Amino acid sequence: MKIRMVVEQPEGAILNGEPWPGVGEEADVPTAQAAHLVASGVAEEVTADERPSRRRKSAGPESEAP
Repeated sequence: MKIRMVVEQPEGAILNGEPWPGVGEEADVPTAQAAHLVASGVAEEVTADERPSRRRKSAGPESEAP
């Protein structure tokens, strides 16, 4: 589950063997862990609507500068 941090963690904090993400940064964590972090107010869920699209725009004439 993708989460976004809303609370700064102490310097040197580790999340699943990696440095803890900073405020506003996103992390992908197991669902149970994400639910706990969200419920405790440390993080918020990143919904599918907020994730960037994986589709690429074509480089057609309309994308060129005038």
